[in-house]
Amino acid sequence: MNKAIEVIDLIKDFGKIRAVNGVSFDVLEGEIFGLIGPNGAGKTTILRITSTLLQITSGEVKVFDYDVRKDASDVRKLISYLPEDAGAYKNLTGKGYLTFIAKFFGNGKEVSEIVEKGIEIADLEERINDKVDTYSKGMMRRLLVGRALMIDPKLAILDEPTSGLDVINAQEVRNIIKNSVKMGTTILLSSHNMLEVEFLCGNIALINEGKIVEEGKPTELKEKYNASNIEEVFTEVIR
Repeated sequence: MNKAIEVIDLIKDFGKIRAVNGVSFDVLEGEIFGLIGPNGAGKTTILRITSTLLQITSGEVKVFDYDVRKDASDVRKLISYLPEDAGAYKNLTGKGYLTFIAKFFGNGKEVSEIVEKGIEIADLEERINDKVDTYSKGMMRRLLVGRALMIDPKLAILDEPTSGLDVINAQEVRNIIKNSVKMGTTILLSSHNMLEVEFLCGNIALINEGKIVEEGKPTELKEKYNASNIEEVFTEVIR
């Protein structure tokens, strides 16, 4: 299977602080790959570098064989990035917001098709016609996930996609993510919720203090450390 992402000896410094310290991993096309670890572990920094939003201190990151430093414009044509703290224009309706975003990616009929896909993904029913400032946090997140996936990106980069959501809304967002993979999108996501990602990702990398401390399939890692869940694996690894 081809590689969607190659990260090789990645280092990122912010002044005297080393946020990412020699990280290497691969993401295969068509999989959901999770960067798992506590807040401040370096997950978001890696996602922002992969999204071409941060410069690399040293090392290399490739997205579908494009170098994120040398070929940033080519990378941006293939990806969609959803930050943890993303928002939407509150004075627009949900449909109006999707239409506004879709116009950056198409014209005429193309825009309508993109918007319809966003509406289908968000699955907000009649509330898609209400103003965004009336939405709950769960509804807002579903709208934003719809925005991120409606353009059929080859790679979707999702930072804490279910952060702050209740059980039902989190499950709905996870189902949206799984369905997007069936349609051909590769997913790179971050989360500090290890129990959740255990059920979502085919492969994961556990990160602590800017380093990958373990990597593999959740089932194999649990077996390796004789653990009942990934939280126990992480605790055992960093102990």
